[in-house]
Amino acid sequence: MISFTVENKNVSVFPGALPDMPVIYLNTFSNEGEQVIKALQDIGCHDFTLVTISGLCWDHDMAPWDIAPISKNAAPCTGGADDYLLLLTREIMPRAEKEIKGRPLWRGLAGYSLAGLLAVYSLYRTDVFSRAASMSGSLWFPGIREYIFSHEMKRKPDRLYFSLGNKECKTRNPYMKEVQHNTEEINAFYSSRGIDTMFQLNPGNHYDNAAERTATGIAWILSK
Repeated sequence: MISFTVENKNVSVFPGALPDMPVIYLNTFSNEGEQVIKALQDIGCHDFTLVTISGLCWDHDMAPWDIAPISKNAAPCTGGADDYLLLLTREIMPRAEKEIKGRPLWRGLAGYSLAGLLAVYSLYRTDVFSRAASMSGSLWFPGIREYIFSHEMKRKPDRLYFSLGNKECKTRNPYMKEVQHNTEEINAFYSSRGIDTMFQLNPGNHYDNAAERTATGIAWILSK
């Protein structure tokens, strides 16, 4: 593992064993990269390079636009995703890819919760990612479904993975109760456009088995 910092973001590179392998970028809430790597090893994932980014301003860097708090104890989201994606693609990625063997075969973006939302949103803002995985993605986010249905992606991705816990929509919160409905509709929308997609419903709530769910999604977009 190679680690460095860019503008207070902590970046860890877990290089693949072979040259010219895929590179997956994973935005993390609390530097859980090693847990995800272990979970990937446990399921016998294909060789690739994983780059994790932590130290994020979660409700800013992962949010496409401003929204008010969605519950009494929640923080507002302040839309910093566009700025963060510029930092990721222009500064973090070139430095990370100096540490790998050969060149990336392709690049993917993965994330859990708000980072899963960002993984989908990024496809509309940059063409550098050809695959994405959104685990328990915050696709309840106000306006995101309408944005997806009315905008064109920068490139047609090869594979898209979505997952949720089967209890995530069982809430009184009027925003979050829509997460499964939105995710299923978004998955179907992409599938209807000839994109190879997968939607997986896992047992449990939002915080259950996050590293294992993340590994499952990454493994699926790597599987062919």
